[in-house]
Amino acid sequence: MEKKQNKYPVNHIIGFALSITLTIVAAWTALSSDLPVMWIIIAIMALAVIQAGIQLFMFMHITERGATHAPWNMMFHAFVIAAIVVAGSLFTMSFGFTHDHGGGDHHDESGAESHEESHDDHEGH
Repeated sequence: MEKKQNKYPVNHIIGFALSITLTIVAAWTALSSDLPVMWIIIAIMALAVIQAGIQLFMFMHITERGATHAPWNMMFHAFVIAAIVVAGSLFTMSFGFTHDHGGGDHHDESGAESHEESHDDHEGH
């Protein structure tokens, strides 16, 4: 019979500590560093790639051999979907799309639109 080993998950603890450390470094870089914005973005992206690698190898067991080998095709498709989501988010945040078409607050305290203010704003149209 094969013995079951109940060893302490050292790899998981190391991976968790590294992930927390990288998250703290990224937060400090964004909030407290005096680097130019472009370097902050580059640093955060590099830290994100490193943390994704840690997640894959420490928690998702990508190097372990089981019934099948590492599902590289599924990882590729997941990367494509993630890239599309990130690109769409950056596009939306860059161009500042909002639902505020009037440029001001035309709502009173009850949430209904004030018709007097609305009428004054639209005179001459």
